[in-house]
Parts: sequence; C-alpha cells; structure tokens
Amino acid sequence: MPLFADVALAVPLDLVFTYAIPPGMEPVVGGRVLVPFRQQRMSGIVVELHDRPPRVKTQQIKKVIEALDLSPVLDEQLLKLGKWIADYYLAPVGEVFRTMLPLSAEFKRSVEYRITDEGRMALHLAGMSGSPARSKRTPEQQLVEFRVLDYLAERESVREERLRGATRVGKALLSGMVRKKWIAREDVSAARDAARLVKVAVLLAAETGVTGISESDDGAPGIPARLDGPEARHHTSTAKKLTENQRTLIETLAASGGRLPVEALRSLGAPRTTLGTLVRRGMIELVDEPQAGINPPKLKPRQSPFEFEFSTAQNEALGKIGEAVASRKFAGLLLHGITGSGKTAVYLACMRQVLDQGRSSILLVPEIGLTPAVAADLHQVFGDEVAILHSGLSNAERAEQWHRIRRGEARMVAGNAVGCIRSGQRPCAHHCRRGAGFVLQAGRDTALSCARCGGDAGENGGRRRGAGLGNAFARVVLQREEKQVCTC
Repeated sequence: MPLFADVALAVPLDLVFTYAIPPGMEPVVGGRVLVPFRQQRMSGIVVELHDRPPRVKTQQIKKVIEALDLSPVLDEQLLKLGKWIADYYLAPVGEVFRTMLPLSAEFKRSVEYRITDEGRMALHLAGMSGSPARSKRTPEQQLVEFRVLDYLAERESVREERLRGATRVGKALLSGMVRKKWIAREDVSAARDAARLVKVAVLLAAETGVTGISESDDGAPGIPARLDGPEARHHTSTAKKLTENQRTLIETLAASGGRLPVEALRSLGAPRTTLGTLVRRGMIELVDEPQAGINPPKLKPRQSPFEFEFSTAQNEALGKIGEAVASRKFAGLLLHGITGSGKTAVYLACMRQVLDQGRSSILLVPEIGLTPAVAADLHQVFGDEVAILHSGLSNAERAEQWHRIRRGEARMVAGNAVGCIRSGQRPCAHHCRRGAGFVLQAGRDTALSCARCGGDAGENGGRRRGAGLGNAFARVVLQREEKQVCTC
C-alpha cells in the first residue's frame, strides 16, 4: 500500500505536489483526488504512487481528502501525452491535465463562513458602547460588518452565496473581517453529480379512469376512453370538471404513452398554472430524469454523401485512406480540393468504414461556427453514435459527452479544432479554451502526436477496441482552412 501520492494541480507551477494517503484510501494513478492547497480545496490528477517521504517534517505533510475516481480517467498513454504537451508547449502539467478533462462540472467550489469568539466579542462590545471610534471603516461599512456578525451569530455556518445575498456584503469586506479574525473562512468544495436533469410529467395510471382516459393492454395510459351506460355518465361528469387546457394536457400525455417532458407540454400554449393544478389534484406527477444527450442540431442536413456515386478522384482518395487505416500504423495524408469538390463525402465514407470495423473516429472542423452544420451531417449518417465537443457547450454538457465517449456509446466525435480532440472510448488529447494557461496551435501538433502514439500501441498488439489513441491520421488542408481526422 503506497504511502504518498504525487498530484498534478491546475496551478501556474511546473511541478507536482506530494500528499500523504490516509489509511483505507486507494487512489489510482491517472485518477482524480481532492486535496488541500493553501487555503482552498482543489482536484488534481495522481501521476505517481510511492513510499518516498518528502523532505519536510511528517506533521507538515498534508493528506489527500478524497479519492474521486475508482479507475483512471487518464490512462498511461494519456498521461504520457499530457507530459509531452507540457514539455512541447512549455505549460504546467497540471493545467494540461485540466484541459484534457472537461469535468469541471463535477467539482463544485463552495466556501462557508462562521463567527469566531473574537467576532462575538466585537458584536457584544458594539451593542454595549457602539462601534469603535478608531475604526478605519466608514459608518456604512461598519454597519455591514455588524450585520454580517449578527447574521452569523444565529447560525453555525453559512455558505458565501447565501451570506452575501442576505447581508449585501462584498468580498473585500469579508476578507477584512477574516484578517481581523472576527469570522473564519473554510473551503468546503467537493465532488458532485453533474448529470443534467429534465422535468418529466407522468400521467398517473391510478387516475386514468377518473379523467376519462383508458389504459392500453400493457397498463400504459392510452387515449381518451369512450364508455356507455352509467359508467359513461360518471366519467363524463368527472371529465366536465376539467377545463379545456387541462383536458388538452391530459390527452396529450395519454397520446404520448403517459410521459412527456414538461417543456413539450408548455409548448402547447396552456398557462403554467394548469399543470400545477393537475399535479395538486394527483392526476399528474413531475419527476426528474437524466437528460438524454444533446439535442441534434436543428439545421437541415445536406444530401447524404452515400446517395450519389463517387467520382474517380474520390474513390482513389477513399482507397488510399482506407489502406492507411487498415494498416493500423501512423500515416499523414493530404486531401486537396476546391469548395464543393466532395471532400466531406470522402471523410464520412472513411469514417463509416472505420466504425464498421468496430473502431472510432474524430472529425475536427476549423472553427466552431461550422460545427452545427457538420454535426447535422454526422447525425444524418451515424445517428446517436455521434458526440459533439466544442467550447459552446456548458460544462455539464461537455462532461456528459465525455462520459458517453468513455463508455463507448459514441464512437464518432466532432468538434472545432481548438475546442476538442477526443478518441472514441476515452479522451484522446485536450480541450483547449480561451482563458486557459496555455493555447495549443489548433490542436495540429497534439493530434499528430496522439496519432503516432496510437500507432505504436497498435503495433505492440493493442488490437482491442479503443486500445490505440489513433492508428491512422489524415490531415486535410483547403486554402486557409484545416480539417483533421483521427481514427482509432
């Protein structure tokens, strides 16, 4: 059992930090851990586990707070690739690893404040004799300080957002109160579930008879029932208690199998209070369900490249790329052609061949503005096997797409060249965004290194699905645009 872990943190320092591993905790190399760093908590990547004690006193060695992953999120080759990026671009390795993992949504930064004994004494003295005359604060600032102390005195601890909202105190004033030791600040940042949820309206089966809605043979709510006799009169009288908007919602839910996202119901034009009334009457239940991926682009896809015959030049290009892919060795290929010459059709045809072999593929477009159009084409050809990664997505959406890729649910990945490079089963390189500590040259050199690394893995017997980072790589240049395809 290793005693120490070297952790790479996303700070502008070109080194890793050694932490002690508490008994019973089992971090893994390539996995994330939660550690203390100065006065805050941070998540980092474990790069090594060992028994070498650092050259400081034992009591000064900080301990890992929590191991966030049971299995590596960056395997040995990805760690090696990250270190190569750090050396090549002269970037801190911790910041490189952070950009490789779009999982910031799974870490919630939070700070709590509590009043100290000195703060209680200051509050007591202010109540007895007023604010001190020697204070450098203005009367307005002193009033805010004592409002904070009074608010914290009634509570054990308070989150920063709630405290600032309730007392209208600024961060600078809070920092000053911490320096005066009137209040104590504690970082309570922790991992969280970043799964995106969507509200779904469920038509309760127990109420289908009351509302005049029938049930299908399998017990699911069906269409409005048409009954005869006394039973019909009973249902009719009950149904008359529903307004027109309420009946519209009920019938729409029944026609949709009894379940429908709330947003879809709101598009019917009924007031929001209508759904709330049906929920209070016990006829509809609202539940949270994981949102199923990112909605496909609403752009109209172009004609499928497989609906027409390829030209001689297209077939020749497709054949050469196919040979390079089949060899499972690194290959750099240049495909040149004017706009509208059918280069995208060659890309998609090559990717379909790769997916038919049980492997995966990546398409990089030169700018984010082209991503929706390309994604529409990909969804037309590959359906739900497509994942989209670019800087226009939210943190939660990027994390969701990353997990889909890692689980093997999406083997076709598309994104802008400075927004993503990912492999089919696991992240392949980096996720570069503005504001990062370093900027990659449109991902070109990193993608080449990724492909070379994957080619070596293939030669060493890594034939299983997703074993290589990129066994063939095609670089495509058109005028000032650059498109890159990495097939794994």
